[in-house]
Amino acid sequence: MGERYEGYQQYSDGELIDRLRGGEAPIMDYICDKYKNLVRSKAKSMFILGADNEDLIQEGMIGLFKAVRDYDTGRDASFSTFAELCISRQMYTAVQASKRKKHVPLNTYVPLDGEDTGDDRESPRLAELLADRTKLNPEEMFLDKERVAYLEKTIEEELSDFEKQVLDLYMTGMSYGQIAKVLGRDEKATDNALQRLKAKIKKIL
Repeated sequence: MGERYEGYQQYSDGELIDRLRGGEAPIMDYICDKYKNLVRSKAKSMFILGADNEDLIQEGMIGLFKAVRDYDTGRDASFSTFAELCISRQMYTAVQASKRKKHVPLNTYVPLDGEDTGDDRESPRLAELLADRTKLNPEEMFLDKERVAYLEKTIEEELSDFEKQVLDLYMTGMSYGQIAKVLGRDEKATDNALQRLKAKIKKIL
């Protein structure tokens, strides 16, 4: 990470944060540099929900600053886990607050049958349940657009606000446990919402 950070690499994040709070300001630059790839990775996954990538990175850095500010070595898990949660929450809050959310559930590859089965079979994915638009003629493409619009409208009407939030984050590749933490909800309630929304979408399709 560069010679200027060489003295910091031997310390844990918790130790560095304690020193930062003690007035050693350059440590913040080190932490930002250390976690910039995590922020970029999260921004890439959240981009699917409809937001500018640079805006998401900026929000992610705000989340990282909040993680440094709020981290409690005696209460929280590892700083990296806590930081990932804060970054994800900050980004998702920003996406929700913006009015530029895109209708993307049907254009993305969302597993509908839970986690990876562990074998060579791929889980059915939402986009695969729709026609392959690259093979459609103009008339078929028009009908396909109508079907997609109807499907999106129906999903919007059938899913509860909580289920929509769970679907949003599930589309980014998060597990139900991660989703629960970002939304501040119980894991069981989140998993139940995920199963309900999968069933609703399959019924619609």
